[in-house]
Amino acid sequence: MSDATALERVDAALERAARLEARLHAFLSLDAAGARRRAAELDAHSGPRGALHGLPFAVKANLCWSGVETNAGSALLAGYRAPYTATSVQRALDAGAVALGVANMDEFGFGSSGENSAFGPSRNPWDLARTPGGSSSGAAAAVAAGSVAFALGSDTGGSVRQPAALCGVSGFKPSYGRVSRYGLIAFASSLDCVGVLAPDVERVASVLGAISGADERDSTCLPEPSCSAPAPRSLQGVRIGAPREHFGAGVDPRVAACVRAALSELERLGAQVLEIDLPHTHAAISTYYVVASAEASSNLARYDGVRYGKRERGDGSLQGMITATRSSGFGAEARRRIALGSYVLSSGYYEAWYVQALKVRRLIARDFERAFERVDVIAGPTSPSLAFALGERSADPLAMYAGDALTTPASLAGLPALSTPCGLVREGDSDLPVGLQWIGPHGADEFVLALGAAWQRASAHHLARPALAQEAQR
Repeated sequence: MSDATALERVDAALERAARLEARLHAFLSLDAAGARRRAAELDAHSGPRGALHGLPFAVKANLCWSGVETNAGSALLAGYRAPYTATSVQRALDAGAVALGVANMDEFGFGSSGENSAFGPSRNPWDLARTPGGSSSGAAAAVAAGSVAFALGSDTGGSVRQPAALCGVSGFKPSYGRVSRYGLIAFASSLDCVGVLAPDVERVASVLGAISGADERDSTCLPEPSCSAPAPRSLQGVRIGAPREHFGAGVDPRVAACVRAALSELERLGAQVLEIDLPHTHAAISTYYVVASAEASSNLARYDGVRYGKRERGDGSLQGMITATRSSGFGAEARRRIALGSYVLSSGYYEAWYVQALKVRRLIARDFERAFERVDVIAGPTSPSLAFALGERSADPLAMYAGDALTTPASLAGLPALSTPCGLVREGDSDLPVGLQWIGPHGADEFVLALGAAWQRASAHHLARPALAQEAQR
């Protein structure tokens, strides 16, 4: 539909979403009337077209969108309508994109499967009995199903990359500070990033170019211009580091084999693949969950029933109201992380847990710094496993957390990281995607995207689509 009008694109997207939504539950709401109105305005405009003209997109439910319910997947914020629009969303709109609806997610970003949404889980288009990943579960499912041209998500410890891998699409977490967090409902402020999911890297790059850049409303946003479109480049001579730790215990052998096959393809394209060590990788999960939970407990303290969101009466006292509101409004995983975060920040444990975690975080960053003295980019599996069955890990939080083992290191170091499809693995009656993760030095966002785009121009893994998406396009 390259020559289609914006309204034709939006109508087609709405039709696909409507046809699939009962099975996927990718969206919490669809704004069909608003999307059509916006598309008609774009078609009527005679001036220059924006870089994203007419492209329908999904907005993750923790990105504020003025006048639209922004609930972050939580019952506590059900009915809350944001009074302003997040910078990333507004910049996408300003570039001519059309917001189709709000994508489902794990509550406040707490999860790797979408099952922690207060409104029910999204499903993987490759196998409806399996998770699409999380926490950007609905965003990834909508892109993989072909309902939208791209989606804006958030990535704190892998919440864009992991679902991108499990759904067979491209997902990018920028360097910390390259995209404004203004309007993103906070989870862990030193880790949160607004990211992009799309069918291919070139689309990711065009969206990133539109939404990145300095923003005076976000003090953590770098005073740098927006990311430019990566120039076409060859993989010839590029030094790729393959961390031994990313292929070891806990990684499904089928995933490891698929990624190693991709690395062999990269060697045939002229790259040099070197084995490297990231020795503190084993500590990344525990470090991440200490730091992220501590910041989450602080950020979520604002949800007390006083200013906005749900309110329960309780016993009639102020404290009783706050207790009742938080007890009924937060889901089990949110309560678990608040409790953990409060514990590691409490008197007597702060030095032993939180401060130690910050020290290990720095060691993880140094591992990357040393690695980039030898290699240009690091590549390995995005997720240690294939998409798992919904309900399979619900009773085992530690097994669920292990799904972030390969994405949290780049988050802790604030590095740009991209997940691209690299093959399919047959399990039962389903073909399930595997993701190849590219990690670059801080600020090398365009370089990482250029390598990913070069890989996709020379391969066809990103062209594979689930049967559900093909069915919806007939």
